Amino acid sequence: MKILVTGANGQLGMSLRQRVSAVFTDVVEVPGVETVCLDITDREAVRALVRKEGIDTLINCAAYTNVDAAEDNYDLAERLNAEAVENLAVVMKEVGGRLIHISTDYVFGKEPYNTPCREDQQGTPTGVYGLTKLHGEQAILRSGVRHVIIRTAWLYSEYGKNFVRTMLRLTAEKPSLKVVFDQVGTPTYAGDLADAILAVASQGGPDGIYHFSNEGVCSWYDFTKMIAEYAGQTACDIQPCHSDEFPSKVVRPAYSVLDKTKIKETFGLKIPYWTDSLKKCIHNLL
Repeated sequence: MKILVTGANGQLGMSLRQRVSAVFTDVVEVPGVETVCLDITDREAVRALVRKEGIDTLINCAAYTNVDAAEDNYDLAERLNAEAVENLAVVMKEVGGRLIHISTDYVFGKEPYNTPCREDQQGTPTGVYGLTKLHGEQAILRSGVRHVIIRTAWLYSEYGKNFVRTMLRLTAEKPSLKVVFDQVGTPTYAGDLADAILAVASQGGPDGIYHFSNEGVCSWYDFTKMIAEYAGQTACDIQPCHSDEFPSKVVRPAYSVLDKTKIKETFGLKIPYWTDSLKKCIHNLL
């Protein structure tokens, strides 16, 4: 299997680097990290690299993920989250390869739910980010490429900018902190997602859309309390608050817990509980 990873200098890409030999590409260079420069909005560039390297599996970790900024940058978000994804799908279809694409829980949210979201549930995004990611999924399905689309949520890791690293800093610096308790989901450790992706890649298995996050359910408030506790930063007074205390251009999903039954049964995955993986990540960071 010859793998190409796009967005390789982001959280998930960096986690994959620790686990597999591949051609790692990005448009952003990181000092000391070997990266092939690839603009996935350029179909000819994608085609040339895939053919040159004999790629048969492409793992797409690249995306426009700034949820708030996407509201003012629809064209850019659409280009990166949908049009570029179509490029990858078309090229991999041409070579008879397989595309493993990472999507998001933000494809849901407009309709009120209180049970975990399933793969066949209709997408009802509440903002530009979720809408453009849904368009990317639809482009893959139209292309006819062999594919696995993995929707995930609340991704964090030892790398880059993410909620865990931000809260580690804030709970160390501030005497008190307010965090929303009316948005519920499941944190996902990028290392666990990387392991799942590689299990899917190695097994083959049926095409389709799958959900992956860690096991369990919490609010952002609960998540923050555990981050501070595991880091030993208990001096900060963390209090729950409502989302409307932090006005935003986009309405985030109030409930985006993902049902992972399909990916567990299809690929025989055993998924860690979210607090166990959080402890591991914080141990590595500290």
